Amino acid sequence: MVLAVERVRDRLMRCTAALNAANIPYAIVGGNAVAAWVASVDPAAVRNTQDVNLLLRSEDLDAAGLALAKAGFIRRHVAGMDMFLDGPDAKARDAIHVIHAGKKVRPESIEPAPGVDSVETVHSAVWGGAVMGLKVISLESLVRMKLTSNRRKDQVHLQDMLEVGLIDASWTSRYGPELAARLQNLIDNPD
Repeated sequence: MVLAVERVRDRLMRCTAALNAANIPYAIVGGNAVAAWVASVDPAAVRNTQDVNLLLRSEDLDAAGLALAKAGFIRRHVAGMDMFLDGPDAKARDAIHVIHAGKKVRPESIEPAPGVDSVETVHSAVWGGAVMGLKVISLESLVRMKLTSNRRKDQVHLQDMLEVGLIDASWTSRYGPELAARLQNLIDNPD
């Protein structure tokens, strides 16, 4: 288990280092973003995640591909999803999954993904030692993404954020009626 966690951490660090070096705008999203935000309040409440999700502008995908290739990643488009596999023998789980900024993740999504301008620099020790300056999607945008996706794991991530006090019932006013109702349901039914 420890090796699996270390591999995800290594993938995240190599990916962000390559994008930073190439000055390509991005934001960490998904489980790693949740982990960074939760760790900023309570490091003991962090859950591990099995993959790396990255928000990129579509127009930066080619440049990101070049930068990430230097770090050992291989660009693929599989089942409608852009990803960067971690080496030639990697599986989709061993990849960086791309979320396109400003576009809907699925056609039925209520809202599109945010832009890469909605980024905050988070200093976190969640990945085993101080990691300075991670470009993580803003908390409000992360919550919006999790409410929009609304899968079971997204609901668990939102519950984690509720439990450590990152968000609360007052956050329902930040979103439209459907997303606000989803958040209120999680608040009213935490189990």
